[in-house]
Amino acid sequence: MQAALDQPVLVLNRLWQAVNIIGARRAFALLAREHAQVVHQTDDVFQTYSLMDWVDFSTFNPALNDHETVHTVNRAIRLPRVVLLTFFDKLPCKELKLTRNNVFERDDNRCQYCGKVCAREQLNLDHVIPRHYGGKTTWENIVCSCIKCNTRKANRLPHEAHMRLTRKPSRPKWRPVISLVLGNHGHEKWKDFLDVAYWNVELEE
Repeated sequence: MQAALDQPVLVLNRLWQAVNIIGARRAFALLAREHAQVVHQTDDVFQTYSLMDWVDFSTFNPALNDHETVHTVNRAIRLPRVVLLTFFDKLPCKELKLTRNNVFERDDNRCQYCGKVCAREQLNLDHVIPRHYGGKTTWENIVCSCIKCNTRKANRLPHEAHMRLTRKPSRPKWRPVISLVLGNHGHEKWKDFLDVAYWNVELEE
């Protein structure tokens, strides 16, 4: 049951826009407090269910696979895959933080000087314009660098070390937790609610 309750559930705001991914345990807690409803598609029609309605639906429409079900003492309840918040109608609005992992993510774990893809423990962060030249720790001045290239460049400008960037570093488009977690693991039932074009629009400063 523990593994089932850790399954991901897509969260929609009141306007049916995808805003988050949570675990099934959290989803059931929202349903129990009537802060959300289950969204389920039947015959190309999306219907919403309260927790008790979902329990009844599960009784008469059992899941095909056991891992799609949470078992209580006397019931088998289908795992919700999408829930609709009943009050929240906003969208997240914030920038992706400048962290080591997020720089590696932006640069695809690829050294921005030699182009080699490396394990993260074999990568460093490099200030393109070194700090002693006034270079700042910003998205536009930090890149992934393999240890060999980082050692070769040292505290010099790229042209001083006869090196070139494979691409100019830039502030990434903000990607919410949805796109970071999604990868190739998104549930089939999510596809109608994930507007890729929307999530890849860069937010204004």
